Amino acid sequence: MQDIADIRRDYKLKSLEETAMAENPFDQFTIWWEEAIGSNIDEVNAMTLATVNSEGKPSARTVLLKGYTGEGFIFFTNYNSAKGQDILVNPNVALLFFWKELERQIRIEGMVEKISPAESDAYFNSRPVGSRLGAWASPQSEIIPSRQFLEDSFEQITAQYPDAAKLERPLNWGGYIVKPSRLEFWQGRSSRLHDRIVYTQHKSSGWKRDRLAP
Repeated sequence: MQDIADIRRDYKLKSLEETAMAENPFDQFTIWWEEAIGSNIDEVNAMTLATVNSEGKPSARTVLLKGYTGEGFIFFTNYNSAKGQDILVNPNVALLFFWKELERQIRIEGMVEKISPAESDAYFNSRPVGSRLGAWASPQSEIIPSRQFLEDSFEQITAQYPDAAKLERPLNWGGYIVKPSRLEFWQGRSSRLHDRIVYTQHKSSGWKRDRLAP
């Protein structure tokens, strides 16, 4: 077996210069997002969401980006889930995109809040039927007795709503928007001398851009 310590890769694809970066981090995100889309990366919208609970313990999991605006980054989940409970007591969160095919990361830190019920309704109604039924069937993050319990719950809600078009969004399910105060764009470079450009938000002067040591 290969020694774990010997697993390494030298990054050589691209560089990152301050002069080539957009003034606004959302514009820079769009540039990188479009390049990622064009690279046919699998699950390009997958991002790690990190939260902290009431005891100060961090937790991270992968969620899917479902939209972004000049205000922030949107994802959907069960409000009663573990991540939802963390957010309830501590709205400070972090997001991480890692696109290994482009040797890039984007780190985002900020505050999270619920989007409007109308926006959550619109997205819920756009989901595949199975996903809408699943949102009702699964008590996300709760301990359940077996896989059969979940399948039985799904069958019950399916039988209850033979016309899934009439299935309304559960009130405990919807969207959040992460409004960032810090975004870091990371480009892998040779010899681990990576490029790191960070944008930090200042109330008086807008976004400030700096280079970080790797």
